Amino acid sequence: MVFRAACIKLLITVKILLCAHDDNVGAVFLRVVPNRSQFFEYEPVTFHCEGVSHYNGVHKLRGKIKSCTNEKTATGLSCSIKNLYTDESGEFICETGGGEKSNIINITVAAGSVILESPAVPVMEGEAVTLSCRNKTTSSNFKAEFYKDGQHIRSSSTGNMTIGRVSKSDEGLYKCSISGAGESPVSWLTVTGQNTDDDTLYSRAIYYTLHPGETELKGLKKGAE
Repeated sequence: MVFRAACIKLLITVKILLCAHDDNVGAVFLRVVPNRSQFFEYEPVTFHCEGVSHYNGVHKLRGKIKSCTNEKTATGLSCSIKNLYTDESGEFICETGGGEKSNIINITVAAGSVILESPAVPVMEGEAVTLSCRNKTTSSNFKAEFYKDGQHIRSSSTGNMTIGRVSKSDEGLYKCSISGAGESPVSWLTVTGQNTDDDTLYSRAIYYTLHPGETELKGLKKGAE
């Protein structure tokens, strides 16, 4: 029974990852390793386009990727970027030769000393999620402050904040700050509900990130239509 429940849970998770930004999306989805939406400048990242044998490539909706090493994988194709630059922040998508499009993943490359590590894909209701505040100059424990929708919600002596069982009320804009180091950009955390209707079990979450000092989130789309 435990094995069967785990298999069902895995299938649900996979279906949620098959999210789309338009009606042309099929069994193609994009994930990122490591699974987070913020990176320091010059960090590496790999995008995996799953469920395809050939594609036009991973690309940005606006702008271009400076350097991407494409490789075949057991489940599709990957695009590895050795060094990220701040101007490569934006929305990434993969597209097949037949016109199928994946979900969109938003990546922010920060020039500052602090980032918030939060999932780049939707989090399922009931799951645990950990948000980590990272300091570029040190990995030792430090006190971090966490904010949601502009309001202070928690202090942490380890730099981490865990939500044991996320719900839709946890969805929102998150950021963190470290005294003497600065604050991170702001990222949107999407929480996806479990739906028993196979035809509607998907998410159309599009991630948008605000940089420090910005107050308006433009063009936000979230949830299923």
